[in-house]
Amino acid sequence: MEVSEIIAKIKKIEITTRNLVSELFSGEYHSMFKGQGLEFSEVREYQDGDSFRQIDWNVSARMGHPYIKKFEETRELNVIFLIDVSASTATGTRSYLKSEYITELTAVLSFSALSNNDKVGLLLFSDQIEKYSPPRKGKKSALRILRDILYHQPQSNGTDLKAAIEYAYQIIPKRSIIFIISDFLAENYQDSLRILAGRHDVIALRVLDKSDLELPDCGLLHLTDPETGKRLTRFSGSRKLREKFKEATTKENLEFIETMKKTRVESRIFTTDEPYTKKLMELFRARKHRR
Repeated sequence: MEVSEIIAKIKKIEITTRNLVSELFSGEYHSMFKGQGLEFSEVREYQDGDSFRQIDWNVSARMGHPYIKKFEETRELNVIFLIDVSASTATGTRSYLKSEYITELTAVLSFSALSNNDKVGLLLFSDQIEKYSPPRKGKKSALRILRDILYHQPQSNGTDLKAAIEYAYQIIPKRSIIFIISDFLAENYQDSLRILAGRHDVIALRVLDKSDLELPDCGLLHLTDPETGKRLTRFSGSRKLREKFKEATTKENLEFIETMKKTRVESRIFTTDEPYTKKLMELFRARKHRR
């Protein structure tokens, strides 16, 4: 894209997603994540309804009646997006490419984070680390993330999710919220993901195209793997072939969900022909109820 096209696209995404943040996600994001800890707020006299566990016995002894020590949750968080820019995300058969859908998802979440005064950062990966931007505050941070996703030209076509996860573990020491947004067409990343989730709050958002889930009935298909260049031809008019393909992709999604549960990672599966708003709201509210 030309620079003017990128600027126009960023502006359009900003307007769309900021409206969603203010209209749909107001308050939901804040309740979705815990802060990084508690910090002292004040000491005050005990009141009806206060928990006895909050009583400061030293102060109470000096003053001659009960006082409690109040703490408040520290809200500032680091929110970091691990974004898959491999060739498989640059595909799509409907109105969105997977990469475009991923960009809007990231925009909604980054503007939600900034509305809470959190910091946002970005790690782009293919089968190598393409770019890393440390967490920063402010609207410019979210716009920089959008620009980097849209403008960046990947150096490689492949996917190495394991390497991206291990890199994130090395360079992000402070406990953070980490969104991994990818089609997760990768292997051997599960152990590394479990280790990452032991230190950070990790959320996996899988973005798929309809063609990743089922074959269309459109006769002879000439298919090319965008990451390896491998080609094959199949006759999609075969009902048996289409059913077998759908069974395999359904099984793969179930295995993905089970893997995320085992690694204690929250997950959602999105398809580019469906609005992402509903599933994001489900994610926010599910986490809110578990707090």
